[in-house]
Amino acid sequence: MSKSIDDIKKEFEQADRQTLLSLYEIYADDNRSGVVSLISKYKKQEEKLEAEKRRMEDMYIYERKYADFQYICGIDEVGRGPLAGPVVAGAVILPKNCDILYLNDSKKLSEKMREILYDEIMEKAVATGIGIVGPNVIDEINILQATYEAMRIAISNLKVRPDLLLNDAVTIPEVNVRQVPIIKGDAKSASIAAASIIAKVTRDRLMVQYDEVLPGYDFASNKGYGSAKHLRALQEIGTTPIHRRSFIKKFLT
Repeated sequence: MSKSIDDIKKEFEQADRQTLLSLYEIYADDNRSGVVSLISKYKKQEEKLEAEKRRMEDMYIYERKYADFQYICGIDEVGRGPLAGPVVAGAVILPKNCDILYLNDSKKLSEKMREILYDEIMEKAVATGIGIVGPNVIDEINILQATYEAMRIAISNLKVRPDLLLNDAVTIPEVNVRQVPIIKGDAKSASIAAASIIAKVTRDRLMVQYDEVLPGYDFASNKGYGSAKHLRALQEIGTTPIHRRSFIKKFLT
């Protein structure tokens, strides 16, 4: 008597990759639609996984190019454009032969995937650092200089000193470490992508907290950017301590 489709499904669910290959052979001649669909589903999942592994190979091109450096650190920032909240930089040193998949520019990832990857990065990274610079400083020294300062703080918060910095498009002043600026680096370097993710998750969590104590601006949703609800609240409620006054002048006239 042949096994039920539910029993076969459980076999597939519990199988490792080598066992899956055996299961494909065992049930290759089973013409029941449920079994055929099951095999097709798992083969497609494997194809997607292999494609992701190939994509990640490309994401380590700079890490391989500079493999002679022991501690390669990716640097990226989030929050240059919002009307409210800090600019946040991330610094991440990944281990050699890192096995984290799906790293990418944080803007290309769903919130759920960013949260999953954040936990994996924090668990597996050799070191991580976060730098946060608030609205008052942004207003005082401008957003570009504030971004550089956030990056310097992130680097200083690493528990090990990096030998090389892979930066998303910029060269950071006043940092005595060799730097490699990479245009659109968060989509080309695993280390920079990881830095982008931890910076994004950190800043998003902060904006959710601000929304709880400063209601009415929809910070949890817009993260400080100029959404319609945010701009309306600026007109009706006024500014808050986390608004960048140099950014909002034109919206208050």
